Amino acid sequence: MDKYITAPIDKAVVESLNAGDYVYISGILYTARDAAHKRMYEILQNDGNLPIDLKDQIIYYMGPSPAREGRPVGSAGPTTASRMDKYTPELLDLGLGAMIGKGKRSQAVIDAIKRNKAVYLAAVGGAGALLSKCIVESEVVAYEDLGTEAIRKLKVKDFPAIVVIDTNGNNLYEIAVKEHCRVEETEK
Repeated sequence: MDKYITAPIDKAVVESLNAGDYVYISGILYTARDAAHKRMYEILQNDGNLPIDLKDQIIYYMGPSPAREGRPVGSAGPTTASRMDKYTPELLDLGLGAMIGKGKRSQAVIDAIKRNKAVYLAAVGGAGALLSKCIVESEVVAYEDLGTEAIRKLKVKDFPAIVVIDTNGNNLYEIAVKEHCRVEETEK
């Protein structure tokens, strides 16, 4: 099912999403990759304050390439989400509403998604040039010294993603494998 949603993401909207839903996001996303996650985690371990309030926000695991003239960013494809898994449960416990990346998540992240009523979304890997066309504005808001891994605030319009893990822990990757096996069984 196609759904048009606004970010930051309202909890009622999050809970209405199901694994397999296609979503088109408009509003504000924040980018953060490995280095930014590590830094945020270290700050939290030392009882410090994060540079952004994560409540109901969506983090996109992306580091853009340099922008071409007249564009806010260059290619803007997702990175592998599992690289952030060590840090993600604590960020979800702070109210993070959703994450966008590619690939599977650990059981600890899935448990934190369920516990916090959040969702994990996937963007199409290899489509960074197309995804960048949905980015209207880009601004570094923290950790500028990290270059492309700095935290950016993106304004997006109809950014496409698919719900992979919903608030109940339903996992599209597992559902697809089971469905494939079922179809193969009935074809024998």
